[in-house]
Amino acid sequence: MTNYTKLPAILLLADGTVFYGKAAGKIGTTTGEICFNTGMTGYQEVFTDPSYFGQIMVTTNAHIGNYGMHTDEIESEVIQIAGLVCKNFNIQYSRKEAKESIQDNFQNENIVGICEVDTRALVQHIRNKGAMNAIISSEISDLKELKAKLDAVPSMSGLELSSQVTTKEAYEFGDPKARLKVAALDLGIKKNILRNFQDRDIFVKVFPAKTSFQTMDAWGANGYFISNGPGDPSAMPYAIDTVKEILAADKPLFGICLGHQLLAEANEIGTMKMFNGHRGLNHPVKNIIKNHCEVTSQNHGFGVIPEEVKKSDRVEITHVNLNDESIEGIRVKGKKAFSVQYHPESSPGPHDSRYLFDDFVDLIDGKLVW
Repeated sequence: MTNYTKLPAILLLADGTVFYGKAAGKIGTTTGEICFNTGMTGYQEVFTDPSYFGQIMVTTNAHIGNYGMHTDEIESEVIQIAGLVCKNFNIQYSRKEAKESIQDNFQNENIVGICEVDTRALVQHIRNKGAMNAIISSEISDLKELKAKLDAVPSMSGLELSSQVTTKEAYEFGDPKARLKVAALDLGIKKNILRNFQDRDIFVKVFPAKTSFQTMDAWGANGYFISNGPGDPSAMPYAIDTVKEILAADKPLFGICLGHQLLAEANEIGTMKMFNGHRGLNHPVKNIIKNHCEVTSQNHGFGVIPEEVKKSDRVEITHVNLNDESIEGIRVKGKKAFSVQYHPESSPGPHDSRYLFDDFVDLIDGKLVW
């Protein structure tokens, strides 16, 4: 295990608020939009979720790193968060199956963090003031210098980030002899989404974010999937056009998270940056079609505009968030297309929503209609 000395570190928010703590991970400086996740477990899946690209993560659970890092629990090949803020950064870990400590992992992947911070006060501040940019440094102590660097960081609004996390080349996942084939547009896809398709006898080909519908269609898929991912959906006209072409061809389509927002945009429904996004494992959602509730795993800072969804004659609302009544699911009238804002693959999180993958199979097979 790497020797670890807890040097002083600083967290500076865009509104001038300062938190002092100790260095975690690599010694250095990092910037990004600060956000918080309320999950009690699953920190490794969170860190490697491409939807968090460009964001500094605050974990509300007191202990991070306590069960180590394991290669089987990654959602992408690298850590995607821009930095970490936590209370207790645990170098020693309890799980025998773990491959390395969180400190070794962060150092190997050049991730800068800060620990021994009052995360309760920090989260309360973000809840009241809204999402904002921040900077962490364990090498610069001058606040004016940090403020100058922070001022140069662009707002998340208007940022197109999926092209930075997508696969460079198309690849296949699952059994080529599977009963169904699904073409997935990779805007920041998670490995456990692909595993859920594989579990349902689906062979997936994952395409780079800017792949045309014509290229995907040439593969001969039975259905299309639009993945989760980072950034502002309104800054992705290329993906919106692709979704429109899939709809025009009347192909079965399923979207998750960013894919949900793009399906809305493709139907002339706008999206917005939320004051504070939804990030955690215990968000209650009501399926108003089936009249049941489910506990969901969520990670998004943008959402569809509720008023525009309600006024639209193109889509029907299927799911609603029980905390703030935001729109969590839609389906397109007269088309074989639906989406949800949350993460039914639920890694980490409860498995209440995995039925949506079964619904997609039924949609492809013609057993589900609306």
